[in-house]
Amino acid sequence: MEKTLHAFTWVEIPVSDFKRARQFYSAIFDYEMPQEQMGDQLMGFFPHDFQNGGVGGAIVKGDIYTPGNSGTLAYLDGGSDLNNVLNRVESAGGSIEIPKTQITPEIGYFAVFNDTEGNRVALHSKE
Repeated sequence: MEKTLHAFTWVEIPVSDFKRARQFYSAIFDYEMPQEQMGDQLMGFFPHDFQNGGVGGAIVKGDIYTPGNSGTLAYLDGGSDLNNVLNRVESAGGSIEIPKTQITPEIGYFAVFNDTEGNRVALHSKE
């Protein structure tokens, strides 16, 4: 396999209650999550710079999407300090599973939370 710049190009987090999930992610990232109907799926988009090669993702409600807390763990960009996002998780209706924890000084920090839909999601930041 050839080496690529990014291992992933897109991530989708399944949701059962789109309105509740959109409110949750809008609250923790402190922005109004844009949404769009794409065929049978309703999608809410995470902030990213797709035009300049950024990797993005969305919350998605559709027949083939089932939220869950096992399996693949998606890491969302926590910005310069993931605590800015993590500190809003509980007041938005989620729970913190692993608080901000250093991986290594070179790699930075991670945290894991549970969203309102029962998904286990992680954050990463350099600081």
